[in-house]
Amino acid sequence: MAVRRGSVTDRPNKWKLFLRRQRWLVRPFAWVCVGLAATAAGVVLLRNAQPGSSIASVRERIGVLTANAGMRINDIAIEGRANTPEPILRAALGVSIGDPIIGFSLEQARMRIEKLPWVAHATVERRLPGTIVVALSERRPFAIWQNQGKYVLIDRDGQPVTDEEVARFRDLPLIVGPGAPEAARVLLDALTDRPAIQTRVVAAMRISERRWNLRMKNGTDILLPEGHEVEALDRLLVLQQEAALLDRPLQTIDMRLGDRLVLRPQGGSPAVNPSEKPAPAPVPPKKPT
Repeated sequence: MAVRRGSVTDRPNKWKLFLRRQRWLVRPFAWVCVGLAATAAGVVLLRNAQPGSSIASVRERIGVLTANAGMRINDIAIEGRANTPEPILRAALGVSIGDPIIGFSLEQARMRIEKLPWVAHATVERRLPGTIVVALSERRPFAIWQNQGKYVLIDRDGQPVTDEEVARFRDLPLIVGPGAPEAARVLLDALTDRPAIQTRVVAAMRISERRWNLRMKNGTDILLPEGHEVEALDRLLVLQQEAALLDRPLQTIDMRLGDRLVLRPQGGSPAVNPSEKPAPAPVPPKKPT
């Protein structure tokens, strides 16, 4: 017996009808998924592309295309900047207002910025449609290092920060001589904890890269023992409280011998150790004009 067209047995079930009716939604959704996956893969490739490479050329072309579609940089937000000169920072970023927001590498921009003297760490973010955000973590100046007639700002780790505009930070402790930056943290922290001594200190001079002399505001030199600076400062603090030692007209207070104190009045012969090289006289940087 022949089955007539349009009979119940020739009709699709309800599930097939539902799929046919939803097919116009399923196809665009699938294309969107494919597009997102391709975009993610492209972003990874473009981010790691080196200048001059074929991928970098593709990135530049994508940047031009998206810029023509209106995706350009209309704002550059900088966070955490205190001492890094802004023109130098923007030059290291490598893009400016009006440039394509897609056509440059965030990673390479970050690496250029982190080469700047003041910058410890940096992040560069792209916030579509048109904002670039640069966040800085700057190095903190800890002391001024005088060596061979030059001045350099150093951080707590003893690493040079910059030798430009050092006089702006002339209120920082002054350390003098070869080897001073690497050894300064312990001494300067100890002085900070003992303000009665710290406020009288002009400079800390590193002697033969082994120990410290303190030059006081009244011209007295305090000779500290090698490796026992903290104990010597505690002893000096007691002597100041009990006998006002730092107020006396002394040329040197020699504390290198743990069991005794050697005092030399002003005008007397200086304490000289043939095995030690004298540090150059400290000269604080001039105030900026």
